[in-house]
Amino acid sequence: MTKVKLTLLILNAVWLFAVSEVSYGRHAAIIIDADNGNVLHEVEATQSWYPASLTKLMTLYMTFDALKAGQIHLHDTLTASTRASQQPNSKLGLRRGEHLTVEDAILAIITRSANDASVVLAEHLSDTEENFAVNMTEKADSLGMYNTHFMNATGLPNNWQVTTPRDMAVLAWKAQRNFPEYYHYFSAHSFNYKGAELRGINKFTASYPGAEGMKTGFTCGSGFNLIGAAHQNGKHLIGVVMGGMTSKERYQLMMQKMDASFANLTNVDPARNINTMPTSSAGTPPYQLDCGNGAATHSIPTSNPVSYTPKHKNISRIKTNIRSVNTVRPKAVTRVKSSIKPINKSKLPPKVIKQAQASIKPVSKLPAKSNNFHKPKTDIKVAGKTKSIQKVALH
Repeated sequence: MTKVKLTLLILNAVWLFAVSEVSYGRHAAIIIDADNGNVLHEVEATQSWYPASLTKLMTLYMTFDALKAGQIHLHDTLTASTRASQQPNSKLGLRRGEHLTVEDAILAIITRSANDASVVLAEHLSDTEENFAVNMTEKADSLGMYNTHFMNATGLPNNWQVTTPRDMAVLAWKAQRNFPEYYHYFSAHSFNYKGAELRGINKFTASYPGAEGMKTGFTCGSGFNLIGAAHQNGKHLIGVVMGGMTSKERYQLMMQKMDASFANLTNVDPARNINTMPTSSAGTPPYQLDCGNGAATHSIPTSNPVSYTPKHKNISRIKTNIRSVNTVRPKAVTRVKSSIKPINKSKLPPKVIKQAQASIKPVSKLPAKSNNFHKPKTDIKVAGKTKSIQKVALH
């Protein structure tokens, strides 16, 4: 009788996974056992994807790290900058010069996915959001998130800000293990701010049995994302779903995969572990939904057609394939270029052309870690005015 029950449980788990894959469109996902890192289920878990507000989990990780090191304290007062006050929704609605505590900022991010609170924390910890993004990427690499790159603290659209479900699961797992004293914040359903109760937006935290919380995310490029953690019968799981076509779909996917994984914990291959998953090729992230600045595609939107392969632990150099880049040309360069007359190759001897072609040397690759990924802003004078641009190089 026991064998029959076990067989039925396994068949039920397999059926739940099959239903989730057939019933929904393309998505990427992973479920791991939080006690040992074993992979219980995965779908394109190492596929590159836009993180959207899942980015804020790293913002929180960096904050917890600073708290643990004594660099900041929960009741320290933060001040909103102009940049923070100008962040789009979701946000608290902070005005320039307005104050909040570190703890308020943490709860605002977890319950309301507040972009302004994220920027306030980033600027407090690293002076600028750009510096903070560099530090986020370095931290990701040190945690083993080899296909993740950050450009901001919020997850607002940026074609260079990429991750994978596997990397996000690593981040959630490390946050759970490294900061037990702060982990309880993820289970918050609401928080009081200036006398008002602000309710959380994470329906997984609110409704799934044993849910411990984590983070939601959405942009048109990413689709509807979700990181969830839960415990049942003494077992702890972490799940990541990326690319839901609707908000409802991401919750359904997560709950179905969690249910199936909790039911199938006895039939796990210990060789499938998150630490040993191959991470050598993440590809380019799909543009998931037909909204925003692009249409649903299987690659980066054509409005900024750049293919980016993030660094991996086994690759000594960054491999890039930039198909088109809009550059700013100073006027002096334009004048010099316009004064150069084209050469009529038909009038040149074939021997001269052959020698010229043979003398062209290939451009050397960039080093594995360039220090110029986020260069300081450079002033360029245009028509009597000064404009600031940020030069970006791959690292």
